[in-house]
Amino acid sequence: MAQICSVCGKKPLFGNSVSHANNKTRRRWNLNLKSVKAVLDSGGTKKIRVCTRCIRSGRVKKAA
Repeated sequence: MAQICSVCGKKPLFGNSVSHANNKTRRRWNLNLKSVKAVLDSGGTKKIRVCTRCIRSGRVKKAA
């Protein structure tokens, strides 16, 4: 499954892992995604994958 936040569209970041000998290998920083049952604008509920920053900032309204 893709590592994408369904609210803000944030994706993983890519870069290099650098060893003590200055060897560089590609790596990625994944998001902290959580499955949340959220209330939609239409009034229904749906399970979506959201980053923790969106949950913490209140962009997602959790269903009871």
